[in-house]
Amino acid sequence: MEKPIGFSRASRVGNIIAVAGTAPIGPNGQTVGINDVYEQTKYCIQIMKKAIEEAGGSLQNVIRTRVMLVDMCTWKEAAKAHGEFFSDIRPACTFVEVKGFIKKEWLVETEADCVIS
Repeated sequence: MEKPIGFSRASRVGNIIAVAGTAPIGPNGQTVGINDVYEQTKYCIQIMKKAIEEAGGSLQNVIRTRVMLVDMCTWKEAAKAHGEFFSDIRPACTFVEVKGFIKKEWLVETEADCVIS
């Protein structure tokens, strides 16, 4: 959806990479992990990982993540997926509850900021 909307999944300026809000959208345009916050969060982070790598970074460069949920009661499932990628990296992380996303079936979106040393 990047081109039609006019945004970049990740943008790099110097040694900074910012990753935009990332929804659980599969290659076919369909939502991945319907009704499953864990699977959706995992997929969002996989999309972010690829974007960071394409911008010349790695997950090791992530200094901050944001996990946006439509239901804060599901934070443990999202945290489990987040921990599978970041338990050793330990970026600053914020979980927030939002009213909703573009599609009702999206339960989570993620963002990340990186600094490449």
